Amino acid sequence: MAEDFAAAYRDHPWAAVYVSPMLRTRATAEPLARATGLELRIRDGLRELDYGQWEGKSPQEVERDHHDDYLRWLAEPGWNSPTGGERGVDLAHRSMTVLWEIQRDHADGDVLVIAHKATIRLLLCVLMGIDLGSYRDRVSVSVASVSVVEFHAHGPLLTRLGDRSHLRETLRTRPGT
Repeated sequence: MAEDFAAAYRDHPWAAVYVSPMLRTRATAEPLARATGLELRIRDGLRELDYGQWEGKSPQEVERDHHDDYLRWLAEPGWNSPTGGERGVDLAHRSMTVLWEIQRDHADGDVLVIAHKATIRLLLCVLMGIDLGSYRDRVSVSVASVSVVEFHAHGPLLTRLGDRSHLRETLRTRPGT
């Protein structure tokens, strides 16, 4: 998927590439960085949601072991955290801090941000004015998809959501992605 992305976007005139410090995002960004010679700008604010005690557990295990917290989180994941984890609103705040840095440092030009599904969905909700409490029910992005937001004087404009056309057909239709 990362190689397909790099092949499709290597000739795009990127001003910068910002990426979460987590291994899977850096692995996604590295083929494009090699092809373009751009340095990855790693930002902690782009990390995935901290799932606390739920990390690495299946939904069935979480429901069994943390039933009440799980039900609250399912109802409003932006405002309720996984047990010992992070609320979506807190993730939105830390990731928006990175976005403000990008806007300040790159007023012109296209900037690539490689992050995680929850991070991307929450950023898009903030930008589009969608209630963060329902981010899982309002915005869907698949693994290795591209969403595009243009910034204009009148505010952000979402021009593409969850596009996977850059992936070869066998990867676009893979279950669970």
